[in-house]
Amino acid sequence: MKKIILLLIASIILNPCFAQRKLIPKFIRKMLFEQDSSKHSSFFVLPVLASAPETGIEAGGSALYSFYTDTLNNNTRVSNIFGYITLTTKGQTRASLTTNYWTPQNRYHYTGLISYINFPFDYYGIGNNTRKADKDALGYKRMRARATAEKRFGSNIYLGVVGGGARYIFEDKVRDGIYQNLPREQQPRGGVTLSGGPSFVFDNRNNNTYTTSGAIVTTTFELIKGLYNINNYQGGFFSLEYAQFFSLSKRLVLGLNINEQSLVGDAAPFYLLPTLGTDEIMRGYYNGRFRDRNLIAGQAELRYRISDRFGIVGFAGAGEVFHKKFSFDELKPSVGGGVRYFFDVEKGLSMRIDYGIGEKRPGEPRQSGLYMSLAEAF
Repeated sequence: MKKIILLLIASIILNPCFAQRKLIPKFIRKMLFEQDSSKHSSFFVLPVLASAPETGIEAGGSALYSFYTDTLNNNTRVSNIFGYITLTTKGQTRASLTTNYWTPQNRYHYTGLISYINFPFDYYGIGNNTRKADKDALGYKRMRARATAEKRFGSNIYLGVVGGGARYIFEDKVRDGIYQNLPREQQPRGGVTLSGGPSFVFDNRNNNTYTTSGAIVTTTFELIKGLYNINNYQGGFFSLEYAQFFSLSKRLVLGLNINEQSLVGDAAPFYLLPTLGTDEIMRGYYNGRFRDRNLIAGQAELRYRISDRFGIVGFAGAGEVFHKKFSFDELKPSVGGGVRYFFDVEKGLSMRIDYGIGEKRPGEPRQSGLYMSLAEAF
């Protein structure tokens, strides 16, 4: 599914005709241009307009509200609430609301997510070498809720719990495709899951929005129980993410990032399998094109801050999905670059536009993707 994304905010920022900022409404001028070092809350809106044959015109936007729970303590990290919604002319919807909340002096950390998707989805099969020719168009609905709660022990260790639930519904749009070949126990029509388990975090970053030094390691293991039409499914999901940052100069930062995910349990529904390609890692790949029991991916990103407001990045990485055995020969590349506009200099909050390039499989065009989002990729 190809999209043409109109970068409305970027055109406002970069177009010379907006040099006379007094002509811009006060709300937009404050949101885009004015600096504030008083630790006040901030609000940013990003419109989205896209089109694709499967959806028609898609319109909507996202909004980020950021704040401090303690403005007197310089160590308290930035909290935020992020909302996103789009509607299409063919009746499809995507919406989500997330929060990332740090209590004063970072003693406790909470996250929450509520999301709904009713959107076309392309199924390519399972494995690291699926073919574009096998694409099977599906209707996809998902309702999901998730939350974490963590308490700090010592200076940099957080222990907590994570849990949530989701309902998946799939509708096959094309008969006699590969989707119909899935075993019954993998539930092509969807299902309901509940999950929960412990979490462990090591975090000594100097900043949680634009990190220039330090590291974060996040590990979770969730037990998963299927309900209703997947009542017999029991499994678990292990996730490990590591990120390290090095300040090479006053304006140049090197970031390293590694992800590992594994799904355990017999006859796992296909929609629970780890997938390659997001706007955060393995950029350039359609999310869901490659999926299997295990995923390993890593990337390096160079971030250069041209000025307080603008930055550029370059990134390169590799990753793969696999059933049991990892193979270096099967690694897929991901390279690209992007630009940043820091709409809140004091908090280090940015809008980013990235373009990622992936592999070129035999007989297929090279895989690629354009991403527009708020906050850094990792």
